[in-house]
This record gives sequence, structure tokens and C-alpha cells, in this order.
Amino acid sequence: MLKELRSENKVSGAKQSRRAIRAGLARAVYLAGDADPALTEPLRALCREKAVPVIDCRAMRELGQAAGIQVGTAVVTLLK
Repeated sequence: MLKELRSENKVSGAKQSRRAIRAGLARAVYLAGDADPALTEPLRALCREKAVPVIDCRAMRELGQAAGIQVGTAVVTLLK
């Protein structure tokens, strides 16, 4: 599952992901399990509201590496 993050159109970070979800551009959202719930839970609720699938990952570091960035990230959103 995480392999598709490297080659697909995506955005990372809460702000950009929130914008993409609200605009109807999100195909799927990956959330890191070790990220602050105050950051991830509102995004999870927005995904439920907009019927965007959420994929849970174990760690921010793992998610960042899968997305091809040098730092950990709490959220990566695949775009349509």
C-alpha cells in the first residue's frame, strides 16, 4: 500500500491535505498512528464526512519515507 505513495500525485501535511479533502481532490488519506491525535482526528472526521478512505500507518517516519520525503509526516493525501 505504501509503495503507491512514491509515484502518485500527493500532498503532505495537515493544511494541504485539509484543502485537498475539502476541494474534493483527495483519493485517499494516509495517517500516521504516532502523530498527535489533535491533528489527525479532525482530518479523519473530515474524511468520513467527504467519504474519502483513510489508511492508517504505524509511524510518521515510515509514512515520510514511503512518500519520498526526508522527514516524518503525520498525513499524506493521494490526489485524484
